[in-house]
Amino acid sequence: MNRFDQLKSEIKQCRLCETELEAGANPVVQLHPEARILIAGQAPGKKAHLSSVPFDDASGERLRHWMGIDKDLFYNESKVAILPMGFCYPGKGKSGDLSPRKECAPQWRVRVLDTLPDIRLTLLIGQYSMKWHLGTSMENNLTETVRAWRQYSDTILPLPHPSPRNFSWFKNNPWFEQELLPTLRKRVELSMT
Repeated sequence: MNRFDQLKSEIKQCRLCETELEAGANPVVQLHPEARILIAGQAPGKKAHLSSVPFDDASGERLRHWMGIDKDLFYNESKVAILPMGFCYPGKGKSGDLSPRKECAPQWRVRVLDTLPDIRLTLLIGQYSMKWHLGTSMENNLTETVRAWRQYSDTILPLPHPSPRNFSWFKNNPWFEQELLPTLRKRVELSMT
């Protein structure tokens, strides 16, 4: 077994925070060493937990629309890697899903990223991903960070979570669809060639 396959096997068997997860451990990732695009999300939702397919819900439909790609391309692991900050469904909170578990990123993130040498574009979905990947270059909040997308490199795009729960954010920030989405689609297209 090569290094990459060994790592994937270890991830699938991870039970690091299982006692803290109401639905149990089920790491949901999509990884391949030839992937060109990295989707750095938050954590799988309940539907993804049950199906073991990342973004297997309305959020995934919206994200694919934003990217301008179909399901076949999105789920082609040799093209698109999906690496959430927390690999397992964290459970339900008062106003949506709980935050990604804090144990996951320190345990896995650097090790996995080291096995993805061909990434040309990283999509930072939500504030947890932005905080980890951007560090001190993140703005004061998610909206300001997404609005400042031009200040980051051509290989990184911060995005809000595509959840239907964020309807009011999309309504209050029409510039996102007008200004950022055309750039996102172009960068996705260029990353695939």
